[in-house]
Amino acid sequence: MLYSEKVMDHFRNPRNVGEIKDADGIGEVGNAKCGDIMRMYIKVKDNKIADVKFMTFGCGSAIATSSMATELIKGKPIEEAVKLTNQAVVEALDGLPAYKLHCSVLAEEAVKAAVKDYYDKHNISYDKDKYCAGDCACLVEHEHALEKAKKTATKSATRKTTKQTKATKTATKNKAKSTAKKVQHKK
Repeated sequence: MLYSEKVMDHFRNPRNVGEIKDADGIGEVGNAKCGDIMRMYIKVKDNKIADVKFMTFGCGSAIATSSMATELIKGKPIEEAVKLTNQAVVEALDGLPAYKLHCSVLAEEAVKAAVKDYYDKHNISYDKDKYCAGDCACLVEHEHALEKAKKTATKSATRKTTKQTKATKTATKNKAKSTAKKVQHKK
């Protein structure tokens, strides 16, 4: 099975779906190459994420990672929420297939983008290098790693198919020889 039970649960029953009309911060990130777009809304009270909602256009993994990310940051101090990593999201979901890891990166970046928006709206200073602008340059590096993983998986599948084809041909030849011997023996 490609997807864990937790991924399937968060896909089928996503938590914190929707938008917050008077959100303190809104982060939107997207990856045009794969078509996933995430929008994260946060409401901050006493320097904590009092509420968080998301709207995601994308695959099941994108929905599941968005849902899990909201669960992981809700109620946390904003400084802790912004430290959420895509690895933490993947671990909380009991894993993702390698070709879907970009969804967890988008979830991490959506949280960071929402916090950045909150900081900008409230004139709070922050290290600008740590936050995504929405069209994430950080995703370019991830996409290169993803392409490499796809090529490796394709090569592996090709080798496996080639081995299976050779084995099938050998088995077919052996069966043909055996049948030919039986036919000659009966004559």
